[in-house]
Amino acid sequence: MALFGSKNKKVEKKPEVKTEKLSVTKKTATSVFSYDAIKKPHISEKATDLSEKDQYIFEVSPNYNKHEIAKSVEGIYGVNVLSVNVIKIPAKKRRLGKTEGFRKAYKKAIVKIKEGQKIEIL
Repeated sequence: MALFGSKNKKVEKKPEVKTEKLSVTKKTATSVFSYDAIKKPHISEKATDLSEKDQYIFEVSPNYNKHEIAKSVEGIYGVNVLSVNVIKIPAKKRRLGKTEGFRKAYKKAIVKIKEGQKIEIL
């Protein structure tokens, strides 16, 4: 007596169907960008001085790298990015009376754009 089925099962073969391979073009990496990469422009006295030298400072998400930040700035603002420098600002200990805590850490990027182009932040 067989508990799990009989040993003499017939295996049905499915007829072969010929399929044509379609050529799939890759999406170019320059056209894809994320709005999540850039949180907001970082406005300070140093940032306004750097804007005269075609450099702009943005607060960015910590998960993104230089290449993704550059693609996002090019896609959102329509400028040509020459270089990106990234700075990680650490959390700082703060105190209000007896309550102690930390100011959040964040990441900012200094983006240099092509001469003659401009980003309207304000």
